[in-house]
Amino acid sequence: MKCILIVEDEVTISRVLKVYLERERFQVEQAFDGEEAIHKFEQVNPSLVLLDVMLPGADGWSVLRAIREKSACPVIMLTALGEMNQKLSGLNQGADDYITKPFNAEEVVARVHAVMRRTTNVLNSQDTRHFGGLKVDFKAHVVTLHGIELNFTPRDLSLLFFLVQHPNQTFTRDQLLEHVWGMDYEGSDRAVDLAIKRIRKMLGNWSEAEGEIRTLRGLGYQFCVIEKGS
Repeated sequence: MKCILIVEDEVTISRVLKVYLERERFQVEQAFDGEEAIHKFEQVNPSLVLLDVMLPGADGWSVLRAIREKSACPVIMLTALGEMNQKLSGLNQGADDYITKPFNAEEVVARVHAVMRRTTNVLNSQDTRHFGGLKVDFKAHVVTLHGIELNFTPRDLSLLFFLVQHPNQTFTRDQLLEHVWGMDYEGSDRAVDLAIKRIRKMLGNWSEAEGEIRTLRGLGYQFCVIEKGS
């Protein structure tokens, strides 16, 4: 049974979400402040975290950073702050989705299912590809650069895998949103730019002679490489 960790200091909201998620046969754990959230995360190793931004003690951003230091577990941010800069901040720090309060509990459940579909069914490819010092193992969902494993967020890993699966093909932001974020995504296409920026930073030691993620102005992005045998 997959476990969802709800990190929300408003007890009523947490209880409602727990009821709805348990109806969907998820195991549900709850935390009500930032410190408890980090402890519970390490204790239960959840499949997904619903994380409120405004928490007593360590806030949601601090919890998100702590999670990302050790895990690619999907995280959906919950907040009453609806400004775009807040959304971009969350996405830039590795959040997988963002829901603004007030929300409908059924919407949250639908988003949970959507994020988990994207992160558990990234690709079914069984092979491994090498691009110079970059090795992409689709089966194990592992990316290494010069023998060192790179820790991507689930969304960034999904995007990289999609681009790697279609080398030297150009995709618009809308196409990448459809294939990686899903048809139900309602956020800004700026999320694509932020994800590409994070991936490029992670691949910082990858030689341009071996390949690059190229921006084609007015067109989109391309995983431009000379593919070598595995």
